Amino acid sequence: MSNSQRDAMVAHVIRALPHEGCGLLLGSLDGRVSEVVLSSNVAASARVYEIDPKVLLKSYRTAESRGEEVVGCFHSHTHTDAFPSPTDIAQAPDPTWHYVLISLRAVPPTVRSYRIVDGEVSEETVDITEN
Repeated sequence: MSNSQRDAMVAHVIRALPHEGCGLLLGSLDGRVSEVVLSSNVAASARVYEIDPKVLLKSYRTAESRGEEVVGCFHSHTHTDAFPSPTDIAQAPDPTWHYVLISLRAVPPTVRSYRIVDGEVSEETVDITEN
């Protein structure tokens, strides 16, 4: 992802405080992110997130029209490390997705990415490119 995409995610989750912020990632299955889609957290919670169903539907339609995919999601942890919680693991909807977590526990925020397959969590490298 680009610097500006990472910065957009971080700014969005900071604005969502005291709740978790969230959104989707559009791009290719190899992990290239073409667009970060911001969503309200319809759960309105500091412990869980839920992407707005309208944003989810629009994102799938947009990705399909471009020949891309929804390749993952991002959300924040307001007071804990950027590692999937048991709830995150249980609710991971797609084993092909990239799950980006942004910890607001310290300054600057930490951005990490994971794959979650059958309850198993593996961290992956987040490559940040110039805009």
